[in-house]
Amino acid sequence: MSLTSGSPALEIRDAATALISGSLVAFPTETVYGLGADACNKDAVSRIYKVKGRPTNHPLIVHISSTNLLQRWAKDIPDYANKLANKFWPGPMTLILPRSDLAKDFITGGQNNVGIRIPSHNIALSLLEEFESLGGLGVAAPSANRFGKVSPTNILDVKIELGEYLGRADQILDGGSCEIGIESTIIDCTQPNPVILRPGFISIEMIEDILSTNLQIHNSTQIPVNAPGLLAFHYSPNGQVVPNANAKPGDGFVALAHIPTPPGAIRLASPKDYNEYAYLLYRSLRLADNKKLTKIHVVPVEDVGLGKAINNRIIKASGGITE
Repeated sequence: MSLTSGSPALEIRDAATALISGSLVAFPTETVYGLGADACNKDAVSRIYKVKGRPTNHPLIVHISSTNLLQRWAKDIPDYANKLANKFWPGPMTLILPRSDLAKDFITGGQNNVGIRIPSHNIALSLLEEFESLGGLGVAAPSANRFGKVSPTNILDVKIELGEYLGRADQILDGGSCEIGIESTIIDCTQPNPVILRPGFISIEMIEDILSTNLQIHNSTQIPVNAPGLLAFHYSPNGQVVPNANAKPGDGFVALAHIPTPPGAIRLASPKDYNEYAYLLYRSLRLADNKKLTKIHVVPVEDVGLGKAINNRIIKASGGITE
């Protein structure tokens, strides 16, 4: 495993060459760090599943550098999906679209759909552009952590999570701390009207404003679509996450800055606003692990805008426990 720092042009090219050769590359995006492989290389993609300990029926997101490659991976793209792509790409949004013949079962988990994203992080985009200049068509990249655990937001997180599982030819690109800190918004675009599968920084309100329509949020009564982040228990530290403010002495505590720390609780983060809450959430959960805390109380926020995404991650991390 090779670690880089600063990721100048030569390191980007080396990483792209590693992807072409079938190796894995962990790289920063604006949301979290991803673990990438050539999306057309079945053996390389199978290593993502092995390194992460991820079920093989759990689909991966294909990352491309521009919409020029979109129709290589997807077909029958609805007009509303093109509107979203034109507005929010590059950016923290994943579209689920009917797959083309290029998107094989080992990428889609056997579904007839494929997830596509164009990240906005300059290192991610440079890596994708260099990879495509060498003949690559897309990089499959889930978050660079063990399956179900807290997504990494800096290179140290990646090394701690996956260092022992990566091979000598694999690489990790250092892009500093991720700007947003939680995963992309995922939108199902395989139906007549879009459905939010996973909330993220691109909020439901922002999407509704572009499309001039009200959106649905995924639930079990709708046509089943398997996508990242839909498990009931996900994004989880070693300790138990509890989504309320009733922390006892010795418990971890995360809440907006104006909410006081319960007596004896260990304050892990005091975000001033929702952007900072998203940025600090996974860092605070990792800090709880570093402190070997067995219980972390993480206080939800108002369920609007980015708050929906924050609350989604808190509830997923808790596994639905509300004690």
